Amino acid sequence: MKKISLLILSFFIAVTTFGQARKITLEESVLQQNRQFRADKLLGFQWIPNTNNYIYFEEGGRKLMKANAIDTKANELVTLSNLNQVLQSDLKSFFGLEWTNENTFIIANGSDYYEYNWRTKLGKKIASLPEDAENATLSANKTLVAYTQKNNLYFLNKDNKEVVVTNATNTNIVSGQSIARNEFGINNGIFWSPKSNYLAFYQKDETDVADYPLLDITETPGKLQNIKYPMIGQKSEKPRVGIYNLNTQIIVFITPKGNVDDYLTNLSWTPDEKYILIAEVNRAQNDMHLNLYDAQTGNFIRTLLNEKNPKWVEPEHAAYFPNSKSNHFIWFSERDGFQNLYYYSIDGKLIKQLTKNRFPVKEILSTNMAGTEIYFSATGENATNLLAYKVDLNGKQTLITKDQGVHTVAVSSDGNWFFDEYSNHSTPSKSLLYDKKLKSKTLLESKNKYDGYVMGTSTVGSIKAADGTTDMYYRLIKPSDFDANKKYPVLVYVYGGPHAQLVNNSFLDGANLWMFWLAEQGYLVFTVDNRGSDNRGFAFESVIHGRLGVNEMDDQIKGVDYLKSLPYVDANRLAVHGWSFGGFMTTSLMLRKPGTFNVGVAGGPVTDWKYYEIMYGERYMDTPSENQKGFDEANTLNYVNNLEGKLLLIHGTSDDVVVMQHNLSLVKKFVEAGKQVDFFPYPMHKHNVGGKDRVHLMKKVLDYVMDNNK
Repeated sequence: MKKISLLILSFFIAVTTFGQARKITLEESVLQQNRQFRADKLLGFQWIPNTNNYIYFEEGGRKLMKANAIDTKANELVTLSNLNQVLQSDLKSFFGLEWTNENTFIIANGSDYYEYNWRTKLGKKIASLPEDAENATLSANKTLVAYTQKNNLYFLNKDNKEVVVTNATNTNIVSGQSIARNEFGINNGIFWSPKSNYLAFYQKDETDVADYPLLDITETPGKLQNIKYPMIGQKSEKPRVGIYNLNTQIIVFITPKGNVDDYLTNLSWTPDEKYILIAEVNRAQNDMHLNLYDAQTGNFIRTLLNEKNPKWVEPEHAAYFPNSKSNHFIWFSERDGFQNLYYYSIDGKLIKQLTKNRFPVKEILSTNMAGTEIYFSATGENATNLLAYKVDLNGKQTLITKDQGVHTVAVSSDGNWFFDEYSNHSTPSKSLLYDKKLKSKTLLESKNKYDGYVMGTSTVGSIKAADGTTDMYYRLIKPSDFDANKKYPVLVYVYGGPHAQLVNNSFLDGANLWMFWLAEQGYLVFTVDNRGSDNRGFAFESVIHGRLGVNEMDDQIKGVDYLKSLPYVDANRLAVHGWSFGGFMTTSLMLRKPGTFNVGVAGGPVTDWKYYEIMYGERYMDTPSENQKGFDEANTLNYVNNLEGKLLLIHGTSDDVVVMQHNLSLVKKFVEAGKQVDFFPYPMHKHNVGGKDRVHLMKKVLDYVMDNNK
């Protein structure tokens, strides 16, 4: 067993007026982690295009500061009050600011868009969208704004006049919004071309998708709200891509070349605006074609590459063009087991595999002006980190960030300067500036905002997974007055599903502050990222295919075995809590590993995968007709008779991600089996309980754990 023990937060000697260090309240731990206790950072950092100057916000986003990379001396550029006076607006902060050139930026206030020139100190309103406009997207040249109203797409032209792109009266035809329930890296539905001559957009036909009823209790009588929810194995949406030519005012459409319900994802424009690249994934998600289409006609040109995998193929990044004068592109692929970068010609010929890492590339950050160096983020050898690298077109790779931790990096337009802001186990936040030779200068280093508070410690280490060979990272939080001669109860906090990592090398080790509060109540809080979770490569993640919960539970039990090996753990007082996939894991562990935990609290749990959405669920489980054995094995409703101990089930009544049918079906089975469980709804909340109500939620969860784990 490897072990890295790091003191996150000391048991402070700092003295308050009353001679004692303060204790953080539960309410503070829930609401203030990213407010009162947020580390000092250069908020809103941006490079001003085509310069070595950068800006950031002070006074909570009410003052705009400007500095130069060479001397880093910051001066006030404009205050929010002065900006509002010039613009005759009531902006609340500078957040959302976008530069159009080195002198001018655009900023939005609700549906109104403003332009301001910091050199002339002049500005004006440039656009006003309808009040119910959504998904507003500026064109590449920042002169046009596209948006949606209900199910249709519009844009404002240079004269601030509305142009109708689609006018479907059938509300099942939805344009300009995200499709595929935001899977495959999709987070928007509007795509301006590089020179703003075309407007591409996603469109989905939801006619065949089942309506799912949600209850609005704020009206008398309660009102039914139907949403479109495509459940596993049932009918799905039909996607296509529209391309609107601003000169001809004609739309052409691209539809899947395979089945009508295949996925169209990762849309990108070539720099010359002649072509669109779209990744088409079959519904089974085991076959992907990256296709090239003519932007004028929508005609298919050729397939640039094809990837298959018997488990799944999941493209999440659009083709990236490093040089604005070339149609050669970079493609992300897991074909060698880890997400790496591949350089292709527009003819579909592989020019070079740029990275050959045994760890995943996460994101392309930028390139230099010549397009010969690509800057990207990746975990590095230790998956708890997030670092920044550069690679040239010959495959020469260089690590940019010199410190271990979780880094956010912004690259200047010319690629000569790198802004780096990071935290790690012992660093709340540090802001650095690197030059081309990677010589660094510190711009800001935050003090520890927890100084003067009683806090515990966090240990990060690794244990072996159930396969006996794979390392898994864990985090163990202890109270400030920890005594190795005592026995402590433990709360295991679990997620365990794809695209999530709970343990990382940031300040607090990725933990929620309420975990440190619970530790001060005399608990240990333990988390392990089992196989199936993120940032460890395809083999690590894909062991879950077709049998969700099986390997994940086995790995969590290895975590329990580790806890039981510790002399200060009370093995008879173990509890487990998780939300969403973590709720599925919690109910699965309580019912399929009975007697392991005395108490479980499952929030928004998937209980039967046939009730979950197509796009995510079929990737990992296929369909019931293809994998009925797997669905039956994972179905928590089949194990209700095994329940030992206390179980609390929680759900938001307006949950549109894990619909409440999951929890209600499980409760019904418990009733039929004569098993007593507890259930608590959060009326009108969706998948997560936010705002001040989250304090109520965490008190409910932690009181339940402490009251029943005896």
